[in-house]
Amino acid sequence: MSLSVVRSCALMGLQAPVVDVEVHMASGLPAFNIVGLPDMGVKESKERVRSAIDFCGWDFPAGRFTVNLAPTALPKESGRFDLPIALGVLLVTGQLILSPEYEAQFSHLYFVGELSLTGALISVQAPLIIALSIYRQDPQAILILPKEDANVAARIEGLTVIGVETLDEVMCLLNGQMRIEASHYQEEETVAAEAGLCLSDIRGQAYACQVLEIVASGGHGLLLSGSPGVGKSMLAHRLPTLLPPLNKQQQLDVIAIYSLSRTANMPILQTAPFRAPHHSASMVSLVGGGANASPGEISLAHHGVLFLDELPEFDRRALEALREPLETGEIHISRARKSQTYPARFQLIAAYNPCPCGYLGHPTKLCKCTPDKITRYQNKLSGPLLDRIDVHLHLHAIGKEWLNAEKAERSDIVRERVIACRERQYKRQGVLNAYLTDAQLSEYCGLHQETQQILSKAMHQFSWSARVSQRVLKVARTIADMQLHDTIQVSDLSQAIMCRSEH
Repeated sequence: MSLSVVRSCALMGLQAPVVDVEVHMASGLPAFNIVGLPDMGVKESKERVRSAIDFCGWDFPAGRFTVNLAPTALPKESGRFDLPIALGVLLVTGQLILSPEYEAQFSHLYFVGELSLTGALISVQAPLIIALSIYRQDPQAILILPKEDANVAARIEGLTVIGVETLDEVMCLLNGQMRIEASHYQEEETVAAEAGLCLSDIRGQAYACQVLEIVASGGHGLLLSGSPGVGKSMLAHRLPTLLPPLNKQQQLDVIAIYSLSRTANMPILQTAPFRAPHHSASMVSLVGGGANASPGEISLAHHGVLFLDELPEFDRRALEALREPLETGEIHISRARKSQTYPARFQLIAAYNPCPCGYLGHPTKLCKCTPDKITRYQNKLSGPLLDRIDVHLHLHAIGKEWLNAEKAERSDIVRERVIACRERQYKRQGVLNAYLTDAQLSEYCGLHQETQQILSKAMHQFSWSARVSQRVLKVARTIADMQLHDTIQVSDLSQAIMCRSEH
């Protein structure tokens, strides 16, 4: 055999296109060339492959080897092609003879893995994305990859996953000398949620806790304002404790996104992700981008919460970039060489002080800011961005009486109500109220004459745009669901208007 073809895959965002690794051996001066748009990490494979084959006791004969990674128009990166290249060399030199079992299904075998110089297989990036993409393209596929990644890849039901530790193991598996059982997903032990975070820690902000339950029940965004120390950050950090655990599909989505990030640690999968970037974060770190079009904080917060504290201190361009994902639930990143689309369906919780010093309107402390400073500070937040945040809540300062104030309900009690309210929404319309389309809004948020008049009066009084009125209707629909109302009542709409106009 002078030509062998081994199947593998590339990695392009949340997709893993199939790549055919073609290895050809010809007579002539010894050479080892890799073509097909490889990056430096792939070009260096020839040294790792040569050393791994020699170390495992196989021969790397002198000859002219050409490795083609097809399709050639697809950029190839990282060392995940080491294993298929090594197998291609061993096939083309006749050192690997496939057993009848694997020869019959070789076109359905996919190999992914980076080789050390000793032939040991090293973990690869994004095994879940690789497994899911391969299964979608070939339901009969058998994926062979490093054992360290096998449990993650085995989350994809229906895909046969075999985890191996060394190149020698792969050789023994393929020639029939060894049998390795397919991996089955085993639930990993998880650490309990961070101790001490409970809604009952909050005192003296009963109305704010009620608004937080509304936000959690409908998936709405929340903008908190108030002087320093009134509890804005406390409320934001306790929102995840009110959210239901992630279902299996949501867990897969979160794993896939985090596996593409080289800096973020995997969150506890049973709970919604919580991301709180510092206000010095750049636009690229917030929405994604860079040379490799990597996901940003808004994608890492997918199915979870994105908390932006000190909102006016963020870069103006970064904040304006949030407008599209807040509407569509995804972000499109275009670069010179790459273009990717990442999911970004998150709940935005933002907090800010009313002025640079923070004490504008405080009952006892004097604000030292000039009117010009206050105007410039508040103008950092654009109208289009504020329009897209469903609930606006101003927290008032609490005096010494907070020591004797009643505690809020425990998070686990509120969470049960949130889960029940969300189930009603999914059963009725398939999505949370915050994500209702225009057609669904007309169908499920219809108003009778009295409520229509109330909404029209509020729009005129507060100069609301049509977008704001739609978001108020969505919040009213959530409040109605919490009260088990089939239609939006006057009390539901009135409370929703209060949630938007509270200053």
